[in-house]
Amino acid sequence: MADFPTTARVVIIGGGAVGVSVLYHLAKAGWTECVLLEKNELTAGSTWHAAGNVPTFSTSWSIMNMQRYSTELYRGLGEAVDYPMNYHVTGSIRLAHSKERMQEFERARGMGRYQGIDIEMLGVNEIKDKYPFIELHDLKGALYDPTDGDIDPAQLTQALAKGARDLGATILRFTPATGVSRENGEWIIHTEKGSIRAEYVVNAAGYYVQKVGEWFKPFGGRTVPMMVMSHQYMLSEPVAELEAWSKEHGRKLPLLRDVDSSYYLRQEKTGFNLGPYERNCKAHWVTPDDPMPEDFSFQLYPDDLDRLEWYIEDAMARVPLLGASGISRVINGPIPYAPDGLPLIGPMPGVPNAFEACVFTFGIAQSGGAGKVMAEWITEGATEWDMWAVDPRRYTDYTDRDYCIAKGMETYGHEYAMHFPWHTWPAGRDKKLSPLHGRLKETGAVFGAYNGWERANWFAKPGDDTSEEATQTWNRAGPWEARIREEALAVRDGCGILPITGFTRIKVEGPGAKDFVDGLAASALPRPGRIGLVYFPDARGRILTEMSVMVHSDEEVGLITAAVAQWHDAEILSRQAPEGITITDHSDKVECLLVTGPKSREILAPLTDHDLSLPWLSVSFEGRVAGEDCALVRVSFAGELGWEIHCAPESAPAIWDAVTGAGAKPFGMWALNSLRLEKGYRAWKGDLSTDYSLLEGGLDRFIKFDKPKDFPGKAALLAEKQRGVKKRFVTLTVEAGEADAPYMSTLWQNGEVVGETTSSGWGYRVGKSIALGMLRSDLAVPGQQIEVEIYGERHRAVVQEDQPLWDPKNERLRA
Repeated sequence: MADFPTTARVVIIGGGAVGVSVLYHLAKAGWTECVLLEKNELTAGSTWHAAGNVPTFSTSWSIMNMQRYSTELYRGLGEAVDYPMNYHVTGSIRLAHSKERMQEFERARGMGRYQGIDIEMLGVNEIKDKYPFIELHDLKGALYDPTDGDIDPAQLTQALAKGARDLGATILRFTPATGVSRENGEWIIHTEKGSIRAEYVVNAAGYYVQKVGEWFKPFGGRTVPMMVMSHQYMLSEPVAELEAWSKEHGRKLPLLRDVDSSYYLRQEKTGFNLGPYERNCKAHWVTPDDPMPEDFSFQLYPDDLDRLEWYIEDAMARVPLLGASGISRVINGPIPYAPDGLPLIGPMPGVPNAFEACVFTFGIAQSGGAGKVMAEWITEGATEWDMWAVDPRRYTDYTDRDYCIAKGMETYGHEYAMHFPWHTWPAGRDKKLSPLHGRLKETGAVFGAYNGWERANWFAKPGDDTSEEATQTWNRAGPWEARIREEALAVRDGCGILPITGFTRIKVEGPGAKDFVDGLAASALPRPGRIGLVYFPDARGRILTEMSVMVHSDEEVGLITAAVAQWHDAEILSRQAPEGITITDHSDKVECLLVTGPKSREILAPLTDHDLSLPWLSVSFEGRVAGEDCALVRVSFAGELGWEIHCAPESAPAIWDAVTGAGAKPFGMWALNSLRLEKGYRAWKGDLSTDYSLLEGGLDRFIKFDKPKDFPGKAALLAEKQRGVKKRFVTLTVEAGEADAPYMSTLWQNGEVVGETTSSGWGYRVGKSIALGMLRSDLAVPGQQIEVEIYGERHRAVVQEDQPLWDPKNERLRA
């Protein structure tokens, strides 16, 4: 081909709505020397058979941001690129059958209002005003979103493609990528028509993303965590009453979602489109007798209506007009699913200059926002909004094939489920067990998964209700509450023990290892024999991560960070490490037991030869506890006198037996969360995220502006310091009632939005509901009264001193 491009800045593999949106946004950012490769025609994968719904609703802050951006983009896209588009902004009604569902709607309404979306709550008697054909039995109310609607997926894709081409980008149809190689720090993407050399590559291959992902394994990649579900929706024949209503009112009916029954019902021309997410769902291409075909372009699965019978009957009872006509067509096509149902958008784990924009279950609604986010990742190295919810690195090595299938089916079957704070989904569990697992289970542990590792959330007593049903509440009260209280107070008054299995442990070694880490951190590194919290900013001065650092020598530094941050934090180091510096992960080589409380020294003393008089933040590397070799670190995330015991996993059972035998009470992660809130300790990707700068995060005392080594974001932080921060981290005590404030609850003053919560819970030592959050800086004054919106109700809150609520001078920690 004479005009075949042999070089590009970016090559995108996959020509669905998402891939084309990435190309369009790259071109808008000025990166016009980009190429998109599509094996067939644009839209040939999941895009062509997508229903095309475009909601903004989400209880994820970043997903709502992304979907909101899509609606704003689509409204003006046709005119911007001069391409005709059918985009119907009809509004939508989500029905609630329970008080809990109404509470979820109130939460989403609060988030939406913060983002400028005028979401309304409807009483039962108000629903028919917007949807006259509905039956109101069993309803508690509804949520109305005026920005919701539907779009023609093919037109959307072609409009984005035209916009990208007009700006100078290249789209090659019927040009399948066949593999990749790497040479001199650049990618070479191979096709049957020739090869393209590029700086960056994006895997946007839809349900083929796993096959494409395998090409990157020689360069550090992994198997993409996903599977494929069969999703059916039905189109009815024309309905005369519907046609008459639309003609009279000059518009379509709002899109209806009965989320408790699990389906959507949309007006399609003068008929209906019914799309259920059924519990008895079906995965495809997951067994040897059902292999993924080489090419499934513009194809569908056979109809399988039997499994939808209940949903069809339920929908006809809700909207009897649906039964007035027959089914004209059934669409049964493949939709990719990640284990949590959210897409993968961001850096490809372990692979340089490679990105993923794939595994979209709601690709039409999210493609606009995904294009924006991916273009920012590539051209600026960071995104406007913190996108951890969709970052591919949120999954690590536990996501094997069985896990992905089990979780994908579970997520599909509960697509509209409420995500309660105390609830954990049962599929795909027990991927990683510590040697203590049996002992914890015998003690009554109720487990949660943390980066695949099973940790005790709380310890039940005989007779406690540990059923999944018991956790279906937004409220604080439940079988766990009395136990969390007991565990927290045992740590306050005596001694508790908690296995924190799965901490991420990274070792940086080689000539200049200490200087290398120092150059990435805004904080001063601790001296040898000590441990310190160190903050790593990005170029904008925003919070990338927090790690505990131990400097062993100029050539060896050890770092400990959150379990779920394993691949994310390792890449902060590995992607920038100069030649001669090695980054190794030994997370599975060490177990950690936190022993903490005023009696912890008394309990440990007879069991160890470690010096327990060493001060707070000291590290003792050599010694024994209960006859087992271990290190003792004088820290406690619970905010009491305490030590972390770091030992080989096989040594943990003997230490556990000895410490519990001496009187330490087991406590879980939920009690630890309560205890850390009382100390104002931040949680990663809640209180600590790239949505905030280090200064906004109240981390001033950890920033060493005069350190000899420069660090990323220093100039941005100095400029921000000079002009003053717009918002500031605060601790609030809240008159909360039955439920504590969920993540991203709106803060109000005098009817004006003034901030948001970042984490919250009940403090059992101080006897109060606590919220950590970000507040407009002029209001971040101790004693200032504001309001926190909790599931639709505003509760009085008071700004506290910039110090811990519990033991403000850290006297108990230092004892």
